[in-house]
Amino acid sequence: MKTERRSFLSWLSALPFLGWPAAALADATQSETKKRLKIMMKSAWGSDDPTRASFAFIHGLALAEAGHDVQIFLTGEATYLMRKATVDAIKPVGWPPLSETFEKLVAKRIPVFS
Repeated sequence: MKTERRSFLSWLSALPFLGWPAAALADATQSETKKRLKIMMKSAWGSDDPTRASFAFIHGLALAEAGHDVQIFLTGEATYLMRKATVDAIKPVGWPPLSETFEKLVAKRIPVFS
């Protein structure tokens, strides 16, 4: 539905007599879709599976960089990830080490609760 509306509005903006009003409508619909969300990431994965343990942090960082408000909540085995020695030991497959991701989380002031 939204894509049909956008394509229709972009088609209207191509018409010379409706160019400005239709362009303003298209901008208004695009600003509606860029709403700032409040997201809480939850994880219970610990150091026994380093890749899954890193997902909440990696995805939370990506969402924060996209402009959303993010919080991370750790339960169970994931609470051990609050120790620096454990964070330094986590090396997920295909992703940067968790220590690098944590540095970026701290720089963005993303709260992590355990």
